[in-house]
Amino acid sequence: MNDYYMNIALKEAKKAFKKKEIPVGCVIVKNNKIISQAHNKKEKTKCLTKHAELIAIQKANKKLKNWRLDDCVLYTTMEPCMMCCGAIKQSRIKKVVYGINNENYGFTEHLNDIEIIPYVKKNECLDLIKQFFKTVR
Repeated sequence: MNDYYMNIALKEAKKAFKKKEIPVGCVIVKNNKIISQAHNKKEKTKCLTKHAELIAIQKANKKLKNWRLDDCVLYTTMEPCMMCCGAIKQSRIKKVVYGINNENYGFTEHLNDIEIIPYVKKNECLDLIKQFFKTVR
């Protein structure tokens, strides 16, 4: 199932790429059902908090009518940063699955009580981010 949901996160990341946003996509799943999905919108909104993970968490909160995302799994194409990890921890997400390390800002080593599964669809995630920085920036 990890590959299935990561493919959807990759589709979100490709939407970000087309909008000249750093191509990160995120999907939140509960009981094998997608409850939210998002991609980066920092450039469009000119707001530094518009990371894919934070947008997906906000959508999930709204859908579930709860700030607690107990029993949810977050799939993201890139390891979450400190800001996103704080929100993940606060929201009580139980597991984070990601594609590639975030060399500059990755912070999952501090999510001690959350299951972390790295490197799902790693090559696809890496290819997309490399293509972005090669062509867009």
